[in-house]
Formats: sequence, C-alpha cells, structure tokens
Amino acid sequence: MRTSPPAPAPATAPAPAPRRRLRRLLPTAAVLACAALLSGVTPASATTGAATAAPGAPYTGMGNCPLASPAMQNPENLQVGCLVSVTKAGKFTLGSTVVPFNSPITLQFGFYWDKSAPAVSFPDGSSANQYTVVPPTGAPLLSAPMVQINIPGIQNYLPGITSVFAQVELAGPVTKFTPLATGEPYPVFQLPIKLHLYNALFGLHCYVGSDSAPLLLKPTTGATASTPPMTGDPGTLDYAPDPNGHNALAISETGASLVDNTFPVPGASGCGVLGSLNQIINWTMGLPAAAGKDSVSFQQTDATFVLDTDIADLTAALSDSSAH
Repeated sequence: MRTSPPAPAPATAPAPAPRRRLRRLLPTAAVLACAALLSGVTPASATTGAATAAPGAPYTGMGNCPLASPAMQNPENLQVGCLVSVTKAGKFTLGSTVVPFNSPITLQFGFYWDKSAPAVSFPDGSSANQYTVVPPTGAPLLSAPMVQINIPGIQNYLPGITSVFAQVELAGPVTKFTPLATGEPYPVFQLPIKLHLYNALFGLHCYVGSDSAPLLLKPTTGATASTPPMTGDPGTLDYAPDPNGHNALAISETGASLVDNTFPVPGASGCGVLGSLNQIINWTMGLPAAAGKDSVSFQQTDATFVLDTDIADLTAALSDSSAH
C-alpha cells in the first residue's frame, strides 16, 4: 500500500484535489485498514471456493474474479484482490485516424502481490505496490465495443463496405498493475492490444498490431513521458470497508481519465488477398506512426478494486455481499 502519511479523515467524501496529492485524501480509516491488511489481521470469518453469484456492494460486478485460481490461492501471496473498471467515453488516435469509443469498455481481473513484494517509488518519496494480474473466470478480461471508422473522401452509404468496423482485442497479458499510482506520472497498468479491422474486402485477419507486435498502452492518470505530454485526471478517490466484518477494503476511483501517447503503431497486416490491401489501409490511416503521433484517452472511467491479505477472507467477503 502507499507509504505516504495519511491526512485527517474528512466528514464527507473528499473533493477532487491536485492530481499528485489526491491519494493523500484517503481517510485515515482507509489507511489504517490498508495497514491492517499488510500486518495480516486474522479474518473475522472465512470460507473456501468462489462466489456463486454476482457480489453486491461494495464489490458489484466482481462475480468473475478468479478467486479459485492457483495463482490467487498461492499461500505466498501477501495481498490479493479483484478489479472492475468501466470506461464510458474516449478515443484512439492512430496516425491520421481517430477511433471514438461510443460504448462502455470493461476491464475485469484478479491480482496478487507475492512475497517478492514488487513496489514502485515516485518522485515525492511515496511508493505503491505493483501487482500481477490474473484473468477472470468465465468472462473476457477486456470487453470493448466494435466501432465504425469512416473512410476519408467516401460517403458512408453501406456500413462495412463504404466504412470500416474496428474492434480492440487483447494481444497479451496485462502487466504491472499499480492501482495506487493515482495522479502520478506512472502507468496504472500495461495493456497490449491489437485493432481488428472489418470490411467486406478485408478478409477475416486484417489487423493493426499483433500478438508479437502489439500496441502497448501504458495509461496514466498523471502526465505521460512523451513530448508534448498528455495529462490525465485521477477523478475522485473513495473507500468502503467490508460491510460484513471482513478485512477486505474496497477502493473506488470515479470520473477518472487515463491517457497515453507513448506507443508506436505498426502498419496493417493480413488485409485483403495475400495482404494486397495493407498499403492502401496504411495510406488511408497514416500508418505506421511513431510514438508521440498516436494517443489514447479513456475518459469517464469508474474503477473499483478490493484488497485483502487472505484469499479465504476475500472469497467470504464477496460471497457474503451477494447474500445481502
């Protein structure tokens, strides 16, 4: 957890503050609860097995957390947790092409912090744990809508013929999850993706990016390392102790904006017969494009993650929330 000193607990939920100081607005009770997690407080009650119903507040949407996976069950873990994040707006800029997000994008996964205890230090002297991500059970880690891209100079009479549909797909594991890098110039996670392009002439395997050469996104709520930098927004940070006496602590981030403009974008591949349309797509979209020429903005992002020192207690917390 964060090692910076806590601020006094406010009577009501904290208002947004300058980005690099927002994490200090966690109420004292939340910081003490996090300290209790690190010290390994004995859980009030514990059960085994995964929750069988979608958990209730404050763990809404976490029914697919991989609680029973061997990675989460490893007794060497010092902390375990679950995350659900929903982005309601935003856009990709890839070369000369803008791809808007017009439907929610959802991320969900479990995570753990093992005995090697990786952590990240920030310029102000504080630090944050960096977690290993575990894919969810029975659901995709990344759920993104298909979006339509208009072709420059062509009137879009027949979608999918006079336009292109694009879908973001995962191109590898999510890594370096650092949820409390809130407001810092440091990525919250690394997300490798590829863009699947659909058109009647493109065939089934037309992509920008691939598993071997993905678009590696490193979104941050602070400032990016590119020139010129983009700056995100950490939104409002809040917490909720477990309502049924468990040691789990739910931390929420509301109205955040995560940005990145540090990634390059390769040219298209697999488009048309024997790749015959690759160059046309590259010319139309302005690809390939070097780092700094591309960007992504995940706006109106609401994320909730829960932390616990004990997988049995976390499982019980989610199960009991469903019962209530």
